[in-house]
Amino acid sequence: MNREKVMDRDDACLMHTYARSPVVIERGEGMVARDASGKTYLDFTSGIGVNSLGFADPEWVRAVAGQAAMVQHTSNLYYTAPCGRLARRLCQRTGLDRVFFANSGAEANEGAIKCARKYSADHYGEGRSRVVSLANSFHGRTLATLTATGQDAFHHDFGPFPEDFVYVPAGDPDALAAAAGDGRTCAVLMELVQGEGGVVALDPDYVHQVAEFCAARDILLIVDEVQTGVGRTGTFLACENYHLRPDIVTLAKGLGGGLPIGAVVAGEKAAAGMGPGSHGSTFGGNPVVCAGACVVVDRMDEEFLRNVQDQAAALWPALRALPHVVGVTGLGLMIGIQFEPGLRAADVRAACERRGLLVLTAKDRLRLLPPLILTRADAEKAVSILRKVLQGF
Repeated sequence: MNREKVMDRDDACLMHTYARSPVVIERGEGMVARDASGKTYLDFTSGIGVNSLGFADPEWVRAVAGQAAMVQHTSNLYYTAPCGRLARRLCQRTGLDRVFFANSGAEANEGAIKCARKYSADHYGEGRSRVVSLANSFHGRTLATLTATGQDAFHHDFGPFPEDFVYVPAGDPDALAAAAGDGRTCAVLMELVQGEGGVVALDPDYVHQVAEFCAARDILLIVDEVQTGVGRTGTFLACENYHLRPDIVTLAKGLGGGLPIGAVVAGEKAAAGMGPGSHGSTFGGNPVVCAGACVVVDRMDEEFLRNVQDQAAALWPALRALPHVVGVTGLGLMIGIQFEPGLRAADVRAACERRGLLVLTAKDRLRLLPPLILTRADAEKAVSILRKVLQGF
């Protein structure tokens, strides 16, 4: 593979919506990616939280390839076995009742918003459509989910926006009560760890205050687990760390193990109003994607999740001890590293890349989202590279 040819072709033909690194990934196995020149990289990005089982997991590959050789797509006009199998697994793992499959986290959040507005319209009529989300949140890039995103930096140049979305500061229950207490709110939408907002975990007491407020007013609580779900925080859902069962959970990213999927997982109350024609997705529930996702969900047993917890418990103090680090945030293997003033996370990321470690940024922080198959040896190697990088600043 010719690196320059690949980059030149993309630059000439694709919209320039990504500030890409000059790396052409050709293949990968487990935790390791290889570029077109043969250089290897330890991957602590998981494709932004997607490759939950790493690159080319053999069982996942067999499931995907086997299903592709039988039926690759039928649409939702017909039944396929992988779709129902995955839906049943998700209901069993979450304690919720019904699933709608989409193709991304943004689509899942759109579906959740529609569920909430449909429930409210069915039970309360018009005028109760407001969705309250949190400042510093991120929920997607479609117009509705972009509007629900509580970061002004993402909003420039894309208005006008859909109506009835408002933001409140995280951690301020009085602000939530003021925004949602007038009988016009159908849902509160929040991430338990604000990923794009800097990998910031919400305070558990605040989360329970929000849940109690919503339950008392029949406001649906939607938890966006697009990035936190499917083992990322050491439990299948981050909700489990908070002892929380919301009305609706949205999933994507790591659920597909590398193929595009989104899921709206809802309790019966929220799901009951979504009858034929109320929502749809041509590719939602695709049998190839669902076959791979079943492997991912089945892998998330007690032993697997305990390893996520153990690796996180060992990794966090090692990261805190690194030069120029003033704080580590997040939950489980969703990690943000805060540096001393003047040290740019983007510069650290670029230096890590040159040394063979792929990492991410989130606002002013370095962000780590390693595959959930992380071992102690992989973690130690990543810390060693980070230490060498940071010693150079």
